[in-house]
Amino acid sequence: MQDFEIAVIGEGLAGSIAALALARAGRKVALIAPVFERLDHRTTALMDQSIRFIDGLGIWETLQDSAAALSTMQILDGTKRLLRAPPAQFRAADVGLYAFGYNIPNQDLMTVLRSAIASEPNLQRIDASLDTLSIGNDSVALSLNNGSNLSAEFVVAADGRGSRVRELAGISTRRWAYPQTAVVLNFSHEQPHNNVSTEFHTETGPFTQVPLPGKRSSLVWVVKPQEAERLLALPLAELSLAVETRMQSMLGQVSVEGAPEAWPLSSLMAERFGKGRVALIGEAAHAFPPIGAQGLNLSLRDVMELVKLLSSPTKAAITADAGDRFNRQRRADVMTRTFGVDLLNRSLLSDFLPMQVARAAGLHLLTASGPLRNILMREGIEPGRSFKDLAESLRRPFNRQKAG
Repeated sequence: MQDFEIAVIGEGLAGSIAALALARAGRKVALIAPVFERLDHRTTALMDQSIRFIDGLGIWETLQDSAAALSTMQILDGTKRLLRAPPAQFRAADVGLYAFGYNIPNQDLMTVLRSAIASEPNLQRIDASLDTLSIGNDSVALSLNNGSNLSAEFVVAADGRGSRVRELAGISTRRWAYPQTAVVLNFSHEQPHNNVSTEFHTETGPFTQVPLPGKRSSLVWVVKPQEAERLLALPLAELSLAVETRMQSMLGQVSVEGAPEAWPLSSLMAERFGKGRVALIGEAAHAFPPIGAQGLNLSLRDVMELVKLLSSPTKAAITADAGDRFNRQRRADVMTRTFGVDLLNRSLLSDFLPMQVARAAGLHLLTASGPLRNILMREGIEPGRSFKDLAESLRRPFNRQKAG
């Protein structure tokens, strides 16, 4: 039987980053997942906090050339309702940043991660899937489908919505679905995007264009399931025209690249995010619609908290309550983001007039109030950042007086 300090189950983006980060933090780590080769044409917008974290892992420099900055983010009301919200624009420069974050092709990010994992001495990649686990007082025993057995002091579940670890640990979930499907594609365009991401709010959900390097962008177009089927059946030329029309030719002529994909929308939240010697991260713990670039950024905050709890250059033993402590630390952030995205999505779908009034009034307040807009931008980048910045600004006059 092989012994590890931490076993990470699942080799998606969240699991791969978790395994690499924990190994770099001094732990002996096993990354357990079957080899699965699939081209992922989707992209992920990582906010400034997440970029700083992966930069600390030494992989950002390799990714920079394939990433596009998100310097401005704007929301436009694309509905035909009588009561429409005013345009809202958020500029990174207003909070002292060049960019809120960067949009990165998933395939490029995964390629860089695999290379880093292969060369990390504290990390062993195991080509197998989990059959069973038994959680003891001092360790967790794991049986794999290749017939091998191993033990670990702690297990990180990064094995997605149908998490085997979550099931075996006896952690239940709350799930709910939406009458929506996300059509995901990349496209080239005639006019430069100038690092501006635009989100149209429509009656069926958001239509979100996010910059890629050059005159290219990625798109998440949320529509009814029947409309998604119709769009996917269109010839590329007709689909390109539909995209251009929906975004009011803001970027000129559009040309869709390759085959679009469709993803039915649903949400999931685990009853708890850690228990004893187990922690849930990524979509094993939480999943929601692709609104506001929150998904992987929330997962990376899971990883950051794990690193805080479990890092140990001295190889100190992992305590039996580490999962419970992780659950307490992550609960507020996960619940706030999950229900915030759910509320925004439902407000777009609702024909209830008071709900439309509230959404329009909220966006109007943001456009009219610079300080409130800046607080929202800082919180979107990093939870608690606005309060840190406020505390720092209050300390500066005192520090100057002290220095004088």
